[in-house]
Amino acid sequence: MTVGDWNLDRSFTGSSGEIRWTALGAVDAPPVVLVHGTPFSSYVWRAPARALAGRFRVYVWDLPGYGASEMRAGQPVDLDSQARALAELLGHWRLERPAVVAHDFGGAVSLRAHLLHGAAYSRLALVDPVALAPWGSPTYRLLAEHADVFRQLPGDLHEALVHRYISSCSHPGLRPDTHARLVAPWLTAAGRDAFYRQIEQNVPCEATDDIQGRYGDLDLPVLICWGAEDTWIPVARGHELARLIPGAELRIIEGAGHLVQEDAPAELTLALGEFLRTGA
Repeated sequence: MTVGDWNLDRSFTGSSGEIRWTALGAVDAPPVVLVHGTPFSSYVWRAPARALAGRFRVYVWDLPGYGASEMRAGQPVDLDSQARALAELLGHWRLERPAVVAHDFGGAVSLRAHLLHGAAYSRLALVDPVALAPWGSPTYRLLAEHADVFRQLPGDLHEALVHRYISSCSHPGLRPDTHARLVAPWLTAAGRDAFYRQIEQNVPCEATDDIQGRYGDLDLPVLICWGAEDTWIPVARGHELARLIPGAELRIIEGAGHLVQEDAPAELTLALGEFLRTGA
């Protein structure tokens, strides 16, 4: 991996298809697994991953149906399938109790993997996570309810929709090159279908209904980071989630929207580094 690129140079085939991944940092350093959300990819973790790799072995991956990982018709990309994929990857990597850092949908993925599929973590950091019902921005809910209709949009209108949707995740606005990188996977023929598939398979609330009542059972250190200007999942949800998880620490990151990794990478990486070093 070069400084200027983000290349997932390894692969693993699990129950949901081929997953592209890579690892940064010394092989004998404490392991940290980063989990992205939707409609993103591991690319959003590039700055924190490279910084944390100075002290940790950092594992990054694109969820099935996202980024560089396999996209195909009929692919299971619901959040429980993603949770199984995470548990399978931990087994492939032979990681027994890594630290896990998860953003957006990755929050529900990591919580389901831990609470329902036996994935053990040493500690868990959640960044603007999907965790509490009701969830889903107004745009997401509209797309979920009418995915078949939106799938019929002409190519230029689909492209405009994806551009606008992704741009709304940032409070100060994404850099043009970053915006282009996040949009690109969804503009291919396979990506266009995958974009609507991952929305229609994840009807808001279903993926958290069966775990939300178990947050009080979480028995590990938990850090919750939240962008103060998040318009996708309001910061009030961060306060609510922190009250439900015993001993959880809440960090509000000023000036950041939903995609905190891009809006405030230094502040987020500092908070994550302090939290992860405590258990290293």
